[in-house]
Amino acid sequence: MSENSTQFKYEVTILERHLDSFGHVNNATYLELYEEARWDAITRGGYGLDTIHKLKKGPIVLETTVKFRKEIKNRDKVKIVSKSTGVKGKIMKMHQAILHENGEIASEADFTFGFMDLKERKLINPPAEWLKAIGEI
Repeated sequence: MSENSTQFKYEVTILERHLDSFGHVNNATYLELYEEARWDAITRGGYGLDTIHKLKKGPIVLETTVKFRKEIKNRDKVKIVSKSTGVKGKIMKMHQAILHENGEIASEADFTFGFMDLKERKLINPPAEWLKAIGEI
């Protein structure tokens, strides 16, 4: 993990809409929950959707690996912990985990991002404002 990076925490209560027919969180919903936590972190960090639309520059997911460890059921309260694990040029990595109230890991995910100029439609080096928003500086 990057020495200087900040850890972000996001709490959520699992609702009926998150569930599959087995009564636990649907596998695709994990990606939505992880994304919700990332948006919360970058918005609080000053680089939310308004900034992305204004500057026409922002993150895009290039790769994701998700591991499911423990079931998450209806009305469970969970915490999503997110931390940048490094930036090399135009590519960034982030690790996220969903934790039960007792601290057990329910799921872990690793994301690889690029930072895109939305006008030019190409990857660019992320600006300092973005690095600050993801806790790298």
